[in-house]
Amino acid sequence: MNAVQKLQQNVAVPFEQARAMPPEVYTSGTFLEHELSDIFSKDWFCVGRASALDKPGDYVTLELAGQPIMVIRDKEGVLRAQSNVCLHRMSTLLSGRGNTRSIVCPYHAWTYNLDGTLRGAPAMTLNEGFCKDGYKLPVVRCEEWLGWVFVSLNPDVPNVSEQLAEVESLVSGYDMTNYTETFFETHLWDTNWKVLAENFMESYHLPVCHAGTIGGLSKLDEMVCPPGLPAFNYHTILKDDSLKIAMAHKNNTRLKGDMRRTTFLLAIYPSLLITLTPGYFWYLTLHPDGVGKVRIGFGGGMSDDYANDPDAQGNFTKLKDLLDEVNVEDRGCTEKVYRGLCSTLAKPGHLSHLERPNYDFAQYINAMITAAKA
Repeated sequence: MNAVQKLQQNVAVPFEQARAMPPEVYTSGTFLEHELSDIFSKDWFCVGRASALDKPGDYVTLELAGQPIMVIRDKEGVLRAQSNVCLHRMSTLLSGRGNTRSIVCPYHAWTYNLDGTLRGAPAMTLNEGFCKDGYKLPVVRCEEWLGWVFVSLNPDVPNVSEQLAEVESLVSGYDMTNYTETFFETHLWDTNWKVLAENFMESYHLPVCHAGTIGGLSKLDEMVCPPGLPAFNYHTILKDDSLKIAMAHKNNTRLKGDMRRTTFLLAIYPSLLITLTPGYFWYLTLHPDGVGKVRIGFGGGMSDDYANDPDAQGNFTKLKDLLDEVNVEDRGCTEKVYRGLCSTLAKPGHLSHLERPNYDFAQYINAMITAAKA
């Protein structure tokens, strides 16, 4: 039985009898090929926050399911996603993140406008077939939603706003559009991307894995893990005012009662993971880099409700230091899990009621791969 068949068997039972996904789902190169072709090539992938691409010429690059892509703000303020491959000898064009007035190929200096049209190409006048107006970088679908930027290689995937309408309703009082990113980092960890995704989706591990940081503040009996929906799952945690910027700002009249101290942990499929508090947020966006490595975008910032508070940035600096410590703990735990998954003796155990999001995540992965085969 191959990994796909084992996953199908795994998700066929009700949640009350569910086990963790089979090891082969994490360690099989063939299964990873299915994920790239049936999930990352078919669904939306989050690039990050629109506030990080605010000015004309701001750009970010990525590789999505093997395709080099750039997302760039053009001179009219439109956010565009397009191929990051030169139309001459096919070098990649931009790298990393930054700002540019034009897109210049580092190989032969073919130069493109921000909208992907070719501006100029040196020493091409003697080629009778060359016509500058016939060149434009291929477009990739790109959408903004509540301040997030998504791209997709699939021209037929439903709009982000349609897929995530329930999320928008769920967190409407947080006004997620108006959270400004203040940091973004990239990391590469030695684990499977799903191990890290699942680690985020459940807070069952907090008291043990994070015993040195936030574990003592984690009350398992206050965690709520409802059934997920087709495009996402979530769970919630109630926080006290020991970290004031996790609470709703005094000027926030949108949130009432316990919602003023409720943290949402949103897992938007396939791999956008958001911790959203009334005062700040942080997130991970994940892409596999082989079966045993994951490329991580790690960003965060604050609600604009706190923008004018004199002590808010100092508090957030302390929070960022804490998040860095938490990441060290998570890296250690998730890399241990992947090493264990590679054991020939590894067998999946039953899930806790606090791991309901993991069960829903497995259902999503199976549904995407099954649909692609239909």
